[in-house]
Amino acid sequence: MRGKVKIKVEGILDSKWQDWFEGMVIGFEGDNTILMGTVSDESHLHGILNRIRDLNLKLISVNPHEEN
Repeated sequence: MRGKVKIKVEGILDSKWQDWFEGMVIGFEGDNTILMGTVSDESHLHGILNRIRDLNLKLISVNPHEEN
């Protein structure tokens, strides 16, 4: 997968972690955190998902993101 993605994790992640997620923008949707940005390839995406795992965050979804 490459291109724009929207990753949703459970809970509120402090925006101080934004640099750790390789250019992803941190936003919020209710009580969940949304990471949005562009991934260059599958390896880049897996790096971000590994960081989510390392922080022991619960992954809700990973989806391509089309801007309207």
